[in-house]
Amino acid sequence: MTESESTPTIALTTAARFPAGLNNAYLFSAFNALSFQIVLGSPMILYAKSLKASATVLGIIAGMMSLLVIFQIPAASHINRVGYRRFVLTGWSMRVLFIFAIALVPLSGVFLDAPTRLVLLLALLFCFNLSRGISSCAWLPWITQLVPADLRGRYLTRDAATLNVASFVTLLICGVALTGGTKSWHFALLFGFSAVMGAISLMFLKRIPDVPTAPEAAQSTTAVPWLAMMSHPPFKKLLDTTIAWSLASGGITAFTVAFLKSRGGMAEGTILLVGSMAFIGGVGSLWLLGSRFDRVGSKPVLGAACGGWLMVLAGWALMAGGTIQTSLGFVLILQFFMGLLAALVGMSINRLAMATIPEMGRNHFFAIYSVIGNLALGIAPIAWGLVIDAMGVHSPVWLGVEWNRFTVFFVGTAVTVAVTFGISRRLDEPRAVSMEALLREMLIHSPQRFWLRLWTRE
Repeated sequence: MTESESTPTIALTTAARFPAGLNNAYLFSAFNALSFQIVLGSPMILYAKSLKASATVLGIIAGMMSLLVIFQIPAASHINRVGYRRFVLTGWSMRVLFIFAIALVPLSGVFLDAPTRLVLLLALLFCFNLSRGISSCAWLPWITQLVPADLRGRYLTRDAATLNVASFVTLLICGVALTGGTKSWHFALLFGFSAVMGAISLMFLKRIPDVPTAPEAAQSTTAVPWLAMMSHPPFKKLLDTTIAWSLASGGITAFTVAFLKSRGGMAEGTILLVGSMAFIGGVGSLWLLGSRFDRVGSKPVLGAACGGWLMVLAGWALMAGGTIQTSLGFVLILQFFMGLLAALVGMSINRLAMATIPEMGRNHFFAIYSVIGNLALGIAPIAWGLVIDAMGVHSPVWLGVEWNRFTVFFVGTAVTVAVTFGISRRLDEPRAVSMEALLREMLIHSPQRFWLRLWTRE
């Protein structure tokens, strides 16, 4: 039986309800998170550090996935010919094979030294991220066409909650696995687990309903007007915001892990368990917004989230500068809000993309959106890695704060978040409410007002 026979292509309607079979998208997201959070997240950073990787190399590992998204530009022209589901499924199948190969790298320590293993790891990660970068260009156009416009916010909040729950479970597993004396085979088991979860995710990916590709460019031989598309005013504003946010967020995960390891003195298992709190925060985005997301719009949520990020980064900077002690409780609070705010920003920008990108040329618009944002996301950790390595052990004291390499990183990131907030005010979203209306919605008209009333009684 062929793939198209096993899961029929659905015809979309204008009814504001989720199409049958969309639950497979959530299941795919869950098992995919159980896989990629190991290969692309903190466990991989910790394994690279065990091989004596420098901050620059850590930046390359953190940014490689985003940099290789550039191959979406040539790949976008082939989506209509191949089809959405088949295009994504082929790429995701290839990346799973590379994860199985990565799982063998820690075991090669019996005959390869650490530098050679690090080079081999980088080569396999390159292949993994290349296959992912090419195939992912079909995902957002597929979901945009599959989910009705009035339900996209609800879909994104549910998908974010699913992803964060699975990511939380992943880091709990990794934290337990790396507790105590860490050996190479511990990482081999984790990477093997990642490969198996990735293979399971393919079963649910294959069951997601396919949609017909847009016929407008299926047989066209006309050159794609990339520059004209990038200059489309609403889309250009979205790109500016995406670039600013990507530069701000690109190195946060990698270098908070590096900070907790080198300056905080935490063990690998503790760092992973602490990092799992971020995904609890990410699940909180569903509780906080729920079905309100489609009603209030993305722009006010994005602005409020940027304000929250400034406070979180101030906490990290004060802790790095020695003004606040690096305590487990404070780190857990920061991690929770990092997860919550990252989910809010990510959902807001993706929902704006779905609303802003026109139907004509959708595949290419999404390719530009993904590539531009991910290039900035990939460049950011490499650039910050170079800055951190250049700072070395220098740590002058100014205004009562020790300005070491991590203090500079967190303050620089905060400045970039502030720039993101300023740029986001120019976004076009006619149906969005004001930020004041959003706060009124959250504090007065929502179920959470119970907590506000409780606080005023104390």
